[in-house]
Amino acid sequence: MNSVYFTEEHEMFRKSLQDFLRVEVVPHIEKWEKTGAIERFIWKKFGEMGFFGIAYPEAYGGMNLDLFYTVVFLEELQKIKSSGFAAAMWAHAYLAMTHLNAEGDERIKEEYLAPSISGDKIGALCITEPFGGSDVAGMRTTAVKKGSNYVINGSKTFITNGVYADYYVVAAKTEPELGNKGISIFLVDTKTAGISATKLDKLGWRASDTAEISFDNVEIPEQNLMGEQGKGFAYIMQHFALERLIMAINAHARADYAIAYTIDYMSQREAFGRTIDKFQALRHTMVDHATEVEHCKIFNYAAVARLNQGEYVVKEATMAKLKSTKVADEAIYSCLQMLGGYGYMEEYPLARLLRDSRLGPIGGGTSEILREILSKMIIDQQHYKPAVK
Repeated sequence: MNSVYFTEEHEMFRKSLQDFLRVEVVPHIEKWEKTGAIERFIWKKFGEMGFFGIAYPEAYGGMNLDLFYTVVFLEELQKIKSSGFAAAMWAHAYLAMTHLNAEGDERIKEEYLAPSISGDKIGALCITEPFGGSDVAGMRTTAVKKGSNYVINGSKTFITNGVYADYYVVAAKTEPELGNKGISIFLVDTKTAGISATKLDKLGWRASDTAEISFDNVEIPEQNLMGEQGKGFAYIMQHFALERLIMAINAHARADYAIAYTIDYMSQREAFGRTIDKFQALRHTMVDHATEVEHCKIFNYAAVARLNQGEYVVKEATMAKLKSTKVADEAIYSCLQMLGGYGYMEEYPLARLLRDSRLGPIGGGTSEILREILSKMIIDQQHYKPAVK
């Protein structure tokens, strides 16, 4: 492990998490993959172990630890043969909860962030829309002021934890005529009248519940506005850096796992009188992928270190996700090939890994959108600045 970034305490945490996942999670993974529903008890167990509170203030039950504990959390979740389960955990802890902590007032933190850390409430971040995709500024969902309430109308899609969540963090236009300057962020309890969630059937991430959500005249109190009205787009963009780094870390971790599994398989599989790890073409293919993954890992760690120091790393995070997800897809494709017919069988991990990995270049901003963002920064010399609350 890279001692530049990981201390002995980080490695002790890693071992503790590995033991927890092996005992408490792995025995249930196949059932959750088949049913598409992660049972509620495991959220509470994650909360009791403090895994949801890694990056959050002690005042709400968190541990306020550095971001490399989060890296450990993400990396180990990629090694249990279910990126869907992993997504449900990190989407709760680092998408929904990030907004609660950054933009929520004291009441919201007490009523929603603290129970999220303890595993008593599940959250979902609702930004993407059926007709918008990566075009956040083009969203159509509205939140219209009505007395002391806001009335929300519209729909969101591809929302991780959308079916079973207790609350949503919702982006909606409060002043549509202002474009991206008219977007605001709201806390919406899922028990509120007018909400309906439909589960989506996916290629991968089968264990996680992904939903399309409809808001039909959903009334929420004005106190559920998070941060300032009209600042929602800036908040979203600011937190995208963390989301993209998370997806980059996920990518290098699952590729690492695939390569390690495949090399072990190759050391046992014989063909023409010798193990297939002795065939030069196959050896060199695996070495090429391992090299690419290691480059991604080092870049990702460096970006995390800068973010941990409070730097605004939107360019580096965008590069990290763009590169790491591509490298992971290519590595896992080759790893499946190394297993031959067995790679195509569901009892081996590569088939699921291939499906799960394919979301990497799509979710959290497609690779095409990321390239355009980077084009604006590198070629057009456009500068992005963090939101000021």
